[in-house]
Amino acid sequence: MVDTLKHKGLRNQLVLDLADKGIKDNNVLNAIKNVPRHLFMDSGFIDHAYQDKAFPISSGQTISQPFTVAFQSELLQVKPGDKILEIGTGSGYQAAVLCEMGAKVYTIERIKELYRKTAAFLPSINYRPKKMIYGDGHKGHEKGSPYDGIIVTAGASEIPNHLLTQLKIGGRLVLPIGDQIQKMVLYTKKNDSEYIIQDFGDFKFVPMLKDKT
Repeated sequence: MVDTLKHKGLRNQLVLDLADKGIKDNNVLNAIKNVPRHLFMDSGFIDHAYQDKAFPISSGQTISQPFTVAFQSELLQVKPGDKILEIGTGSGYQAAVLCEMGAKVYTIERIKELYRKTAAFLPSINYRPKKMIYGDGHKGHEKGSPYDGIIVTAGASEIPNHLLTQLKIGGRLVLPIGDQIQKMVLYTKKNDSEYIIQDFGDFKFVPMLKDKT
């Protein structure tokens, strides 16, 4: 696993591109600059790792477009030490970005092959989530709650109520809602029964899956 000067240069260019597209949070941009995205990708896609595109990984899933990762991370408004729950570990790239931002990351993956692969891979490149969980992301992870932020990295057909209840007051839930095309939605928890809801436009994700395999 090599991170060359060429890769670092390509990341620097990617960060400039993301800033041009509207990402303003320096904590997010610095994380994207530091996380070696090419190490999270299948060998056939490594030469394209720093294009602003999604690419396939195993088990029919994808590694998200860098802009999407940055956009969702920016909506979370992560501060160092924040407890963040990620639904959909996938390749581990989003989790690594959150770790790089200083978050205490709890991350859930429901595809056993991906869970095993990523649980072994992340520590090998010095990213160590607080906890990795094999399970159904719709249920969240109550034992670790309440969370400062929750991020869903797959398209949800509806709001998983378990996730809302696991937010702190003032916490933020970022998730894409919809079937073919999703709306990026931010829920900010005002109290135990009220939320501020904001819509940030269309995105495209693989669907959120329920039952464990």
